[in-house]
Amino acid sequence: MGAISRRLFEQARQVIPGGVNSPVRAFKAVGGEPLFFARGKGAMLYDVDGNGYIDYVLSWGPLILGHAHGEIVRAVQEAASDGTSFGAPNPHEVDLARLVVEAVPGIEKVRMVNSGTEATLSAIRLARGVTGRDLVVKMEGCYHGHVDALLVKAGSGVATLAIPGTPGVPAQVVAQTMVLPYNDLDAFAALAHARGKEIACVIVEPVAANMGVVPPKRGYLEGLREITARHGIVLIFDEVITGFRVAPGGAQELYRITPDLTTLGKILGGGLPIGAYGGREEIMDRVAPEGDVYQAGTLAGNPLAMKAGIAMLKSLKTPGFYDRLEAASARLAKGLTAIAEETGTPARLTRVGSLMTLFFVSRDPVDWAGASQADARRYAAYFQRMLERGIYLAPSQFEAMFLSAAHTDEQIDRTVATARDVLKGMRWGPQA
Repeated sequence: MGAISRRLFEQARQVIPGGVNSPVRAFKAVGGEPLFFARGKGAMLYDVDGNGYIDYVLSWGPLILGHAHGEIVRAVQEAASDGTSFGAPNPHEVDLARLVVEAVPGIEKVRMVNSGTEATLSAIRLARGVTGRDLVVKMEGCYHGHVDALLVKAGSGVATLAIPGTPGVPAQVVAQTMVLPYNDLDAFAALAHARGKEIACVIVEPVAANMGVVPPKRGYLEGLREITARHGIVLIFDEVITGFRVAPGGAQELYRITPDLTTLGKILGGGLPIGAYGGREEIMDRVAPEGDVYQAGTLAGNPLAMKAGIAMLKSLKTPGFYDRLEAASARLAKGLTAIAEETGTPARLTRVGSLMTLFFVSRDPVDWAGASQADARRYAAYFQRMLERGIYLAPSQFEAMFLSAAHTDEQIDRTVATARDVLKGMRWGPQA
């Protein structure tokens, strides 16, 4: 950690809880102190001390085009010159909504909000309003933002910091949330048989990406769709991470499963704060002012975020974009898998498209029980040694690596070569 980053962190701890504005950034799971970054360009990040890093965090996923992409920067500058917020309708929100509806199979109408948390909170409220039921089903290790009802056995920072839930959430709220293992269709089928008439919705990451990347088993998503439809339960796909990343229409396009509601974020805003939820017209028409389920936001449809999102989604339509991203992702995954085998490292790489995780565990995880067996201490050592050599990974074993269109073959090959040197230098006996 450089002198300027260290000084800034000391100052930050005096005025910000833990010195950070989101818990995982504090590096508590990997040791050391967080870096403060000054700028990014392409696949590179530069800290305030002038050091450069190949970035595989990409602001936790939004920057699929890389940092400071020219089209995004121009769109934000143009929007800002006309005003930063109106608190009233603007033409850009219509254009972005149309692009979303065109791209995502399960969305006929969409409402813009300001974060993924707002999107999931609103989608659950809507599902309860539509069904007249109270129970929510989520999957263990899946993270859907810091919504009270969804912090039970959540992934992401909750898993990273080993927090089982959180103080401040009333027991009555938690009692309305049922938690099941991810990828266990039998468990959900049994619950639906017993209590289907009480369940308002099932919310799931179609590709779990907040316990590390855990792909769905064959038939799992199809089974959720069939059972929820049979029992009148609203199926919500949380595609905040997978939306526009694993395919133009998200995981629902990739796996050909259409949910009732979808939550979006990250890539949709081109790096600016955003969220959205959408679904079938008859469900979305229950949202105020058209219907009786209330939700509002002063900055929703903010022109800067809308313009950035429009530029982003149009850029993703470039012919061959996803083919090139898949090739780059496969190159990295193949390289990391090969060096794990070469160095005798007990690790497994899981991947869906440009999402992947190198788990320090001997078997591919299929749920949180398996993912949680990963050796977080060894991951921390790996993280620090890669960071020292200019590779910036997620400061948690239980997060995804993200690739962008800006990552070059040379940068990927350098990352693989660096990982080989790092893993060769680590000991893999009973004690790390």
